[in-house]
Amino acid sequence: MRSPIHARLCRRAVGGRRTLITVAALLPAFAIPLAAPAAPAAANGVVVGGAPTTTDSEPWVVALGSRERFGTGRSGQFCGGVAVGPRTVVTAAHCFGEEALGVADWRSLPDLRVIAGRTDLSGTAGEEIPLSDVWVNPGFDAATNAGDVAVITLPQALPEGSVIPMAAPGDTAAYTAGTRAQVYGWGDTTGQGSYPQSLRTAAVDVLADSVCEKAYPGNADGTYLRASMVCAGVEGGGKDACQGDSGGPLVAADRLIGLVSWGAGCADAAYPGVYTRVSAVSELVAQHM
Repeated sequence: MRSPIHARLCRRAVGGRRTLITVAALLPAFAIPLAAPAAPAAANGVVVGGAPTTTDSEPWVVALGSRERFGTGRSGQFCGGVAVGPRTVVTAAHCFGEEALGVADWRSLPDLRVIAGRTDLSGTAGEEIPLSDVWVNPGFDAATNAGDVAVITLPQALPEGSVIPMAAPGDTAAYTAGTRAQVYGWGDTTGQGSYPQSLRTAAVDVLADSVCEKAYPGNADGTYLRASMVCAGVEGGGKDACQGDSGGPLVAADRLIGLVSWGAGCADAAYPGVYTRVSAVSELVAQHM
C-alpha cells in the first residue's frame, strides 16, 4: 500500500504514497507516503483504476520534478501539487523530506521545479517554474503522518484561472461519507511500478472516519486522525492514488478537500487512501500565501 516516503516512498510521493524512495519500488506493499521512488522517472506511475485527463481541464494540477534527482524521463516528476493561489502551490510535507529528495535542504537541488500546464510529462508544454520559497509544516509528524502539508511560493504568477479554492474550516459538506471526489496524478497506475506519461484521474468516495480508524488504528504505517485526515476509496477497491501521487489533489464540489498523503498498498479494499484534510490546514496555508 502506499505510505509516506517512508510511509508511499511509502508515502505517496515520488510515485506514491508511503513507499521509500529508492527502495520502495522493490518492497512489499507496506504503508507508504505517496512520493515517487528515487528511480528513473520512467519507473514512475499513475492513479490506479483511473482515466486520462488534461491540465487544460484541470489547470490547478501541477507536478514537482527534478531531473537531477529522478532522471530525465517524465520531466523528473516525483510528487504532485495543487495551485491554490496565483503564486502558491500546496503539496505534501513528506515530498520535501530528505528521504524523498536525497538532500536535507531543497535548495541543494537547483533544478527542482513546479511543472504547470503539462499533461504529458514527456513533452515540453506549459512551463517549469523554479521555487522562490518552501514552507514545510514543522508540525508534520512522520510517525502518524499528521500535518502532511507544505507550501511552495513561486517567483511568478500562474496563468489566470489556474487556481482552485480550498475547503475552509467548518466545511463539513465535502467530507460527508459517500461524497464523490476525484483524485489526480501521474503516479503508479498498477501498484507495481507502472508510471504513465500523462495525467490521470480516478473517481473515489469519501469514506466515514470510522472506516479509516479501523483500517489504520495506529501501527508502523501511521495512525488515522479524523481531525487532520480524510480517507477515500471505492467498495471492493481498484481505484486509488499510489506512489508518485503524493501531494496531489482530492477534489469534491469544485474545491480542494485533500492532499494525497499515505496508505497501505494501492487500491486495496481494506486499506483506503489517506489524505491531508485541507479544511484543517487551509488557514495555516493562507498564512504562507
